[in-house]
Amino acid sequence: MNVPPVVGDPPPPDLRLAGLAVAAWLTALAGLHLGPRPLLLVAGAAAVSTALSTLHLLGRLGRPGTLARRFGWIVVAVGLGVLCGAAATSARLVVRDAPPVRTLAEERAPVTADLVVRDDPRPIRSAGRPGMLLVSGQLTRLTGPDGQPLRVSVRVLVLATDPGWRGLLPGQRLTAEGRLGVPRGGDLTAAVLAATGPPERRGTPSWAQRVAGTLRAGLQRACAPLPDDPGGLLPGLVVGDTSRLPPAVEEDFRATGMTHLNAVSGSNVAIVVGAVLLLARWARAGPLLAGVLCGVALVGFVILVRPSPSVVRAATMGAIGLAALAAGRSRAALPALAAAVTVLVLVDPELAGDAGFALSVLATGGLLLLAPRWRDGLRRRGVPAGLAEALAVPAAAQVACGPVVAGISGTVSLVAVPANLLAVPAIAPATVLGVTAAVLSPVWPAGAGFVAWLASWPAWWLVVIARHGARLPAGTLAWPGGAWGALLLAGLTVALLVAARRPLVRRLVAVVAVAALVGALGVRLVASGWPPPGWVVVACAVGQGDALVLPVAPGRAVLVDTGPEPGAVDACLRRLGIREVSLLVVSHFHLDHVGGVAGVFRGRRVAAVLTPPSTEPASGRAAVRAAATGGRATMRDATAGARHRVGGVELLVLGPPYPLSGTRSDPNNNSLVLRATVAGVSVLLPGDAETEEQHAVLARTPPDQLRADVLKIAHHGSAYQDEGFLVAVRPAVALVPVGTGNTYGHPNPALLARLSRNGTRVLRTDTDGDVTAVRTTDGLAVARRGVPPGRPPPG
Repeated sequence: MNVPPVVGDPPPPDLRLAGLAVAAWLTALAGLHLGPRPLLLVAGAAAVSTALSTLHLLGRLGRPGTLARRFGWIVVAVGLGVLCGAAATSARLVVRDAPPVRTLAEERAPVTADLVVRDDPRPIRSAGRPGMLLVSGQLTRLTGPDGQPLRVSVRVLVLATDPGWRGLLPGQRLTAEGRLGVPRGGDLTAAVLAATGPPERRGTPSWAQRVAGTLRAGLQRACAPLPDDPGGLLPGLVVGDTSRLPPAVEEDFRATGMTHLNAVSGSNVAIVVGAVLLLARWARAGPLLAGVLCGVALVGFVILVRPSPSVVRAATMGAIGLAALAAGRSRAALPALAAAVTVLVLVDPELAGDAGFALSVLATGGLLLLAPRWRDGLRRRGVPAGLAEALAVPAAAQVACGPVVAGISGTVSLVAVPANLLAVPAIAPATVLGVTAAVLSPVWPAGAGFVAWLASWPAWWLVVIARHGARLPAGTLAWPGGAWGALLLAGLTVALLVAARRPLVRRLVAVVAVAALVGALGVRLVASGWPPPGWVVVACAVGQGDALVLPVAPGRAVLVDTGPEPGAVDACLRRLGIREVSLLVVSHFHLDHVGGVAGVFRGRRVAAVLTPPSTEPASGRAAVRAAATGGRATMRDATAGARHRVGGVELLVLGPPYPLSGTRSDPNNNSLVLRATVAGVSVLLPGDAETEEQHAVLARTPPDQLRADVLKIAHHGSAYQDEGFLVAVRPAVALVPVGTGNTYGHPNPALLARLSRNGTRVLRTDTDGDVTAVRTTDGLAVARRGVPPGRPPPG
């Protein structure tokens, strides 16, 4: 076999600007959390140390000691980075914390705000307010309760539910009314504005935004005749528009580490500009003309996907390598990356704490530092050039981004590298054809439709990869989340990369890694110990929402509510080995109880759906009906007094005994209240019923039907509980499905104390994870995932 020669390793990378970039980045990140005063002290210390180091190095000019001078200038670069990062960040923090806006935010004052939209409105999931949008803006004027306008220039986040906030474009000027609040910190946001109505638009968006809107709408029209999955994915691949992306596809992409494809990133920019560069070289254009054409393509693509800050960041990251290659100086790519990072962080210090920025930088750095060496190493071992490139690129990007992804998600994906490797051949064709369809749509709609149909085939391949990858058992492994989890994985990654430079260590690491992987998979697949034998109910840890599972038979269950997110409930059902949901019960249609319905239907059959008499809110009911129709599940209406038997599970509908209106929350107080009997253990499931419905059920229900061994605490442990209702139930075990760090004060401490005083064992999903009640030979026990069952106190 003839192997193309590879002459040695590539020259060492130019790291002279790396110290400057990393120091500026880390200093800005620390400053966002520490505040301006500590930063000023850091800046002073950095200025002194940098000046002393510079004087020392200047005094050694002409003397021997090249290595000392080389590393000495790195020290100077780090000092300059700290000084510049501290100065830029502290200046922005002083503006952010200026007294007028901060005082109004702390007082939660009603205001009238003039602002400029900075980014596209983003939908966010909220337990109590479906349809909520998050809009990032720049305040220009603020009028408080005293009627005196203030000229300001600070960032604000707008929380809005009015439909008038949809469809806003970056750069749009508007006026809005609402109430200010204090932000959570860690960024440059000066206040949060809870809007009370629609915005009043001032003028029209810029011509660039109007052009982008026309092309984006044309791409959506071209994709409309396509099947839902590839037709919804294609606009996301091309311009980051995921409005038509089915929730099941979105969750599959997240589970397989392919979610970056749904948003505009540096790779999108590189593909589009790279295609133009290849065409220019094929036409034998010179470096100058090729650079001009690439610049035109870059500006046009940024206009197409809207020049928001995130897109500008992606364009900067994606264009760095191509600019260096077009100029014929590949070694200049890494210094260009460092310079770009430094400039971007100094201009906008908030990027230092942005996960998307970190992923863009790390992915670009991985492609520049790791991919070429791994590609050449594979070629020296006889791997064909194309295959070596295909293997090295996704592996380098995944290794570089892995620590950040692990810190965010608390998991390490085992299928991300092979899934992204299989996806590589389809990404470029789908992106290029999608851009072509968007450009053609205003002048030739039929041609745009044909090109979109061609692009749907590589998009379909991506959907297939994500769907099958998400269904692989043990596709992800648990990992510590947060900053410490990211630092731990980063340290292990660096240690392995350094150790792997020696052949013996490399072989040893490979053997140990394979053995650990096989052992971990074996333990997880064969001896996970979850669920424990005899379980009768599991409360899934799905965040601020409900998802309760009752076993029918091995692999089959009744599910009551779905939680707020498809991925969380799907993961819980997978952990329990549920392949079929014999009956899905919806207590009521709030998002925290039905938002995950798409995840229930993912890869499993759902036989029937039982819904409450109340149809509010309509958006939740529509989502459940759409999922049931797509999954061919039968819809049933529940009525008080009805009994439903599913295998060994018997359900009795206790409420609502009659429609309740005029309560604190009518949807909550018309929740289904169910009494389930599983293997002789009674479980009461009251949904989000509050004081009014609990009192009505208590008045209409015989005492023996209310008494239960296990009680799912209503409404995530809110304070709105009827004392007589709790006394009538007298549970031995109470399960509280609740989200970590929720802003509702759930669960209520006084309620938990009252239950404990009455001898009830309380388990919470925010602190205990998945929790279950277990029937044993000695009676009732409780267990948490990974913790052996234990007896509750007698009650």
